[in-house]
Amino acid sequence: MIEFHNVSKSFAGQRAVSHLNLHFKTGAFSVLIGTSGSGKSTSLKMINRLVEHDEGTITFAGEEIRSLPILELRRRMGYTIQSIGLFPHWTVAQNIATVLQLQKWPRAKRDARVDELMALLGLEPALRGRFPHQLSGGQQQRVGVARALAADPEVLLMDEPFGALDPVTRGVLQQEMVRIHRLLGRTIVLVTHDIDEALHLADHLVLMDGGEVVQQGTPQALLTAPRNDFVREFFGRSELGVRLLSLRQVRSYLRPGELAPGEPLREEMTLREALSAFVARRCEVLPVSNAQGQPCGNLHFRDLLRREASGEEDA
Repeated sequence: MIEFHNVSKSFAGQRAVSHLNLHFKTGAFSVLIGTSGSGKSTSLKMINRLVEHDEGTITFAGEEIRSLPILELRRRMGYTIQSIGLFPHWTVAQNIATVLQLQKWPRAKRDARVDELMALLGLEPALRGRFPHQLSGGQQQRVGVARALAADPEVLLMDEPFGALDPVTRGVLQQEMVRIHRLLGRTIVLVTHDIDEALHLADHLVLMDGGEVVQQGTPQALLTAPRNDFVREFFGRSELGVRLLSLRQVRSYLRPGELAPGEPLREEMTLREALSAFVARRCEVLPVSNAQGQPCGNLHFRDLLRREASGEEDA
């Protein structure tokens, strides 16, 4: 979907990114992470030409991005940022429909699309006529994502979208993005400085430093086969085991046919979340339910210690 070939960018004579070679696959959830000033946001902004690259080529769906009219390019890409940028004197519905109005969609079709997106993002119909200042931070961010998805873009670009939110709201919206990605299958490229967020969201993880790619691959590959000491230190040697647990789901470790008492875990929870539940409840066995709330087995604390080398994969 998107490829960087030997791409470089400088600001005032200082290299921001240097000789980048990246490949963002169609339908993948790719996450750029790295140290402050590593070039991750610059790399994202070069995709839709908010920042123009100096050297190399960037292709989108097989076409060099500079061969496309800039408005056409940006209409094919949704874009959302940390500060959201909602128009303060426009209602929720008007903000979501911004691009649709520019594209002159008929009113009835536009209204139907707004209703569809509000339902997708979990926004109550009663919020339709409210203004941004009447919304919570999480609601504002949902509106921003809905606006970015309004014209059904091929790619969704997200620059630190949840950085200003409290941890609880941030976690909820991360889950929403995973759900939306699975539902719509859109290509997503997201920038974050939060390691746990990156590990939770990414199919394809790109670690940058000093304007260069240090290592890229699946989250598990970066954790279990780091290329060098920088990668090891970035992800934290002492936290490696816990972070590996965040890549596994309860459903892969439950024992079907068993039924312990107590409040059940959800089968889609990570083993890291399950570990917290074991510690909080001070027990060794917890029940597990499926997405419909039906019992589907138990999770045993000692099963969390199962070695990654067992070769089991998430269902």
